[in-house]
Amino acid sequence: MAASAIPIVDFQKYGLNVTDPKSVTSDVLETTAREIYDAFSTIGFLYLINHGIEQRKVDAMFSVSKSFFDQPVEEKRKCSRVPADHGENGWIAVESETLNPERKVGDLKEAFNFTPGHDGFWPEDPAQFESTFVSFHADCTRLAERVLDVMSIGLKLQDRYYLRECHNLMDKKGGATTLRSLYYPALSGSVKPGQVRCGEHSDYGTITLLFQDDIGGLEVMNTDGVYVPAQPIPGAILVNIGDLMQRWTADQLKATKHRVLIPEEEVKKRQSRQSMPFFVDPNYDTMIKCLDGSDKYEPISCEDYLNYRFSLTY
Repeated sequence: MAASAIPIVDFQKYGLNVTDPKSVTSDVLETTAREIYDAFSTIGFLYLINHGIEQRKVDAMFSVSKSFFDQPVEEKRKCSRVPADHGENGWIAVESETLNPERKVGDLKEAFNFTPGHDGFWPEDPAQFESTFVSFHADCTRLAERVLDVMSIGLKLQDRYYLRECHNLMDKKGGATTLRSLYYPALSGSVKPGQVRCGEHSDYGTITLLFQDDIGGLEVMNTDGVYVPAQPIPGAILVNIGDLMQRWTADQLKATKHRVLIPEEEVKKRQSRQSMPFFVDPNYDTMIKCLDGSDKYEPISCEDYLNYRFSLTY
């Protein structure tokens, strides 16, 4: 694999098109597991194709999200997330987050978070906003479980369902997994020195499933330490490793930095951009201890680790 390449992995053998995943034996998934392991142990990113999430559902998420973000700030503020609890559902205003604290200025993006089992306020408009989020979170949960199964095979864990079980509250209270809709508004005014749309960072949890629109702009650090474009591929999901998974695997799998800068072309500055990350995190009470028994990192609960990372972001 070239240093600049983000590999494409075909998930046909275990995607949501497979109605009974337990009917698929581990040996059938060995090739897919090796491809995923190779990608995650080097560049830390891959494109997943033939995953089984219907494009019409992705389009519906982008549509209801755009309708929400197009509303006046006064309306969106009614759905603000409670800042005392970073897991709360709701809206996050532009410049509220600084994903690269060294930049000292908030990112030019806004978001809406949904974590099942948490409190929050849903917008009255647009119609079907809440039901679309709930349905899409459920689809992403089912796919994430299957990706975790194949990762368990690639990591040569004795139980192929080990990682799945550590995330069995993804759609329930006690789970930390969050569906986030991101909106990068068109830039009409001046940008503060050092400000970007999304600062350089690695994700915090296990894995992330990222759905992009066709605008582009995301850049990923390759194995040579150079940022390269992660161009949208129609129908593909961009999947990457988070810091907690790197810690869990004693650095076998790599959490890679990525960013979204201010476009240099004026025409792209005037374009808004959307993306939807599905942040897959273990249950809050899961103790993260090196899977290889090396104790390279001290054990820590998922909740304690995420709270630490959130404290640096807000």
